[in-house]
Amino acid sequence: PPSRTVALHVAPVLLRKTDLLAQVRGAFNAISVHGDVVGETLYQGPGAGMMPTASSVVADLIDLAVGRAQATFAAARLWSREGKGFVVEPVERVRSRFYLRLLVADRPGVLADITRILAASKISIDAMVQKEPGEGEKRVDIVLLTHRAIEKNVVAAMARIERLPTVVGKVTRIRLEELL
Repeated sequence: PPSRTVALHVAPVLLRKTDLLAQVRGAFNAISVHGDVVGETLYQGPGAGMMPTASSVVADLIDLAVGRAQATFAAARLWSREGKGFVVEPVERVRSRFYLRLLVADRPGVLADITRILAASKISIDAMVQKEPGEGEKRVDIVLLTHRAIEKNVVAAMARIERLPTVVGKVTRIRLEELL
């Protein structure tokens, strides 16, 4: 079996303002790469003309990484059939922190129902904010930040939480990226 795994994903994430990726400004594209020996490295450059298309740049990088683009990358045998290279970790098994925002009925027991589902899914809460409802409001926003959890567990928990009669609409879920 392969000795190492890598996680590749393209998704919106929340970053600390001090992280290197958060410092990329204007029409620049960037990619952050973490290595065991070198730590975090950042590669950035100008976007594609007046209307940069970051998603196509990232898609090209992923194509390179999985060996769909250039023969030179395939020749490096990072993803060899002999299992000497790397394996791409399925996104549902990747561990991340998450920002969750819910609109719920303002009544007793709602938070207990939500936290019970999270606990059953092995999701621990790092921080929580519930604002006081406005005058005459019967609903309130709850914002939760989780500790690192397996994405598959978070997705399943959000589906269960959205089925609660006290939860209004969909849960907003955004990955919190903690760059090392």
